[in-house]
Amino acid sequence: MRDLVVLDLRPASAFTDFFVIATAANPRQAKSIYDAVYAGMKEQGLTPRSSDGLQQGSWVIVDYLDVVLHIFSPEARDFYRLEDLWGDVPQLELEAAAG
Repeated sequence: MRDLVVLDLRPASAFTDFFVIATAANPRQAKSIYDAVYAGMKEQGLTPRSSDGLQQGSWVIVDYLDVVLHIFSPEARDFYRLEDLWGDVPQLELEAAAG
């Protein structure tokens, strides 16, 4: 996984608080990232409301209500450019996001 970005959508969105955006090198890595996040969240008693894109692997979206995880292939991330689309919201520093 690379290019991890956390967007704070609280000032601009009513449907979620954060977007977590990551790039996976290939569909297999996207599935591995999904599996790791799913397992970690399940340990905390949380399961996603919905998920989509695992079969294709170019854009996997996992909705945890307050947090939406986007796992992109490099090409899909460049095409959809969510960071630019939501460019007016703050990006969290990774240390702050982990804490």
